[in-house]
Amino acid sequence: MRNPALQTALAGGQPVTRLRDIARQAGVAANTVSKALRDAPDLSPATKARIRLLAQQLGYVPDSAARTLRTRRTKLFGLVISSMTNPIYSRVVLAIEEGAHEMGYDVLFAHTLNIPEREEACIRQMLSRRVDGLFIAPVYRLASEVRIYQEVLARRVPTVVLGHTTPFCNQFINVETDDLQASYTVTRHLLKLGHRRIAFLGGPPATPWTQERLEGYRQALREANLEEDDKLIFTAGRTLEEGAAAARQILAEDSDITAVQAVNDLVAAGCAEAFLEEGFQIPRDVSIAGFGNILLGAHFRTPLTTTRQPKFRLGRAAVRTMRELLLGRQPESSRLPAELIVRASTGTPPAARQLRLLK
Repeated sequence: MRNPALQTALAGGQPVTRLRDIARQAGVAANTVSKALRDAPDLSPATKARIRLLAQQLGYVPDSAARTLRTRRTKLFGLVISSMTNPIYSRVVLAIEEGAHEMGYDVLFAHTLNIPEREEACIRQMLSRRVDGLFIAPVYRLASEVRIYQEVLARRVPTVVLGHTTPFCNQFINVETDDLQASYTVTRHLLKLGHRRIAFLGGPPATPWTQERLEGYRQALREANLEEDDKLIFTAGRTLEEGAAAARQILAEDSDITAVQAVNDLVAAGCAEAFLEEGFQIPRDVSIAGFGNILLGAHFRTPLTTTRQPKFRLGRAAVRTMRELLLGRQPESSRLPAELIVRASTGTPPAARQLRLLK
């Protein structure tokens, strides 16, 4: 039998988009077509396959607005991060998008650029789109409450925080790296090499990841019976430029450091570049370690010792948590370990090569 609608669709004409048109071509009721397209269990696999093939041939595209009215679900997730240029988020986002696709969801992206006002606008935009769930990497600040987070909580939108919680967002489930233990491990690595004067380049003070990484550094020093020296702790931010500025500050203060532990790989690379420009050799004159294991660190002029954050696994954990929330369950937060990656940027200190190394 000739099928004019199918021939028109295949010839490049306007595709058939109505359920009743597909039903007419398939010789079934429109309700049967609807069931087949949403994989209802009371239809045979053969019937569903035949109807889906016909719908595909006719170029059928589901009406998402009508589906939303019918199910009260948009099948959308909102994902709010600082910026896709932040190398830490690339694999986290990949994992979330991949997991969302498996669940039949699309993902709306928004970038806060670490600006609180922009963050509020981004989250409010997601709420206006009636997303079924939110993934948020917070813009950290010292406030105990933030209005937009209280609004999300009041609306009972399933929400997963990407990163550490702090008072304004600690009502939500989160996925995070065990930054304290990871930073402790980096400092222990430097101590075992013989370093005793280790500078720490911290990030923005309000961020909990800065605080955890600094505490890991301090904990390792205490266990080595070394007195903490505030003169060795610098605020360096999170960028290459800020890392370079911190290195110049270290040089200007004529610090007797033999190693630098940076809060992330960008800061470490910026610091290393500044030392290299001044004629220092790494690690012969100074050892440098980062945090995060971004691509730049592995391919820097002197590949950086760092910690491998479980970025893809964090994204997958976030999706699993979201799935549980959508089912009305109360999952626990996830705290994943990081792995020390030793590369060429760390070695024994120049004036302490004969020191007895830590056991």
